[in-house]
Amino acid sequence: MYIAVRKNIIPYFSVIVTTYNRAHLLHRSFDSLLKQVELDWECIIVDDGSTDETFNICRKYLDADPRFKYIFHSNRGQALSKNAGILASSGIYATFLDSDDEYRNDHLDIRHKVLNQNPQVELLHGGVKINGNKYVPDMNDTSKLIHLSDCIIGGTFVIRKEKAIELGGFKALPYGDDTEFYERAVKKGLVIAKIAYSSYIYNRNSPDSICNNIKKSK
Repeated sequence: MYIAVRKNIIPYFSVIVTTYNRAHLLHRSFDSLLKQVELDWECIIVDDGSTDETFNICRKYLDADPRFKYIFHSNRGQALSKNAGILASSGIYATFLDSDDEYRNDHLDIRHKVLNQNPQVELLHGGVKINGNKYVPDMNDTSKLIHLSDCIIGGTFVIRKEKAIELGGFKALPYGDDTEFYERAVKKGLVIAKIAYSSYIYNRNSPDSICNNIKKSK
C-alpha cells in the first residue's frame, strides 16, 4: 500500500476513485479533479488489482499532491472497492468519480454550496452530462433498455460518510449496486435531494464500461 497523507485535516469531500486496468484513462479523471474550484477535498484511489501501469500513473499524482491517497487490493469488484474507499476516507462527505468519467471544474463547488444551504440533506445526487449512448440495460430485465435519465447514477452520490457506513455500503451485485444502495437509503429514511446542474460527465464510450458489458437476458 502506498499512501500520501495530509495530517490533522478533515476535508469536506472524500472523492473515491475505483479503478481496474484503466491507466490510459486516469489522467482525464484526476486532471478534472485538480481543476476543481473547490479545494477542500481528498482523493482515495482504490486500485482493484490492476496489472497495467495504473500504479505508475497514480504515483505521479501521489507525489505531486498530498490530497491523493492510494490503496491496492486483490480484485474484488467495483462495489466492494467503493466500500474500501469509504472506510479509508476522512472527509465529511463521501462522493465518487468513476475512473473513465470526469468533473466539470465547478462540480464540487456547486455541491458544497447546496449542502451548506441545506444542511439537513444526507444524500445528494443527480446532475449528469452523458457522452455517448444514453441507454443502458434495465437492472430488472436486462433484455430491455432504459434511458439514463430514469436511472440512479452512483457517480453523482454525495453522502455523509457515517450514513454510508450505517447503510452497510454497496452490495457486490453483478449490476445495479447504485440503485440498490439508493433504495436502501430511501427505506432508511435518509434526507435525499436531487440536483439538476449537470457537472458530472459520464463517459459511455469506454468499451470496458460495466453497463456496456451486461449480457442481455433471453
